[in-house]
Amino acid sequence: MNLSEIIAVSGINGLYKTIAQTKNGIIAESLADKKRIPVYAAQKVHTLEAISVYCKDNELPLAEVFKKISEKQNKGPAIDHKSDEAELTGFFATVLPDYDKEKVHISDIRKMISWYNILQQANMLNFEETKAEKEGENKVEVKTENTPKPQYQQQKQSKTHTKAPTIQKQTVRKTGTA
Repeated sequence: MNLSEIIAVSGINGLYKTIAQTKNGIIAESLADKKRIPVYAAQKVHTLEAISVYCKDNELPLAEVFKKISEKQNKGPAIDHKSDEAELTGFFATVLPDYDKEKVHISDIRKMISWYNILQQANMLNFEETKAEKEGENKVEVKTENTPKPQYQQQKQSKTHTKAPTIQKQTVRKTGTA
């Protein structure tokens, strides 16, 4: 699951995948209906990778929250984001019991559950890929071979080149007097 390509545009519902970059913005494709829209530089755009949830001790990345929701729902869809406030906060408290109740509002919970359901319908919640990517990043191969550096040899020229004498031209300045 690569959340760096998934964006949320303020003022527009849903999630979008970045397709291309233009001179004054980007082209984004909706995950729900595959329609493409231009997103201009003046609009506020947030990548899902950069979003995190306030907890009592630290901040938890949104990908980890999605993973916890997926584990709770057995990789199925979450509850409807239009449910009543008590049901949403109760569900979110079971998923993430140590979230900061003062900083995380009900509108934030609605957005997260809505985004999870959109990503789940689009089959973009592949947590096994992120494990493989992290393991690949942790394994850095360092090769230290004692190979000699190539020695540069000067090639002898077969022909001897003679330089022609340089002739400087003298410029004649006309002053108007004879």
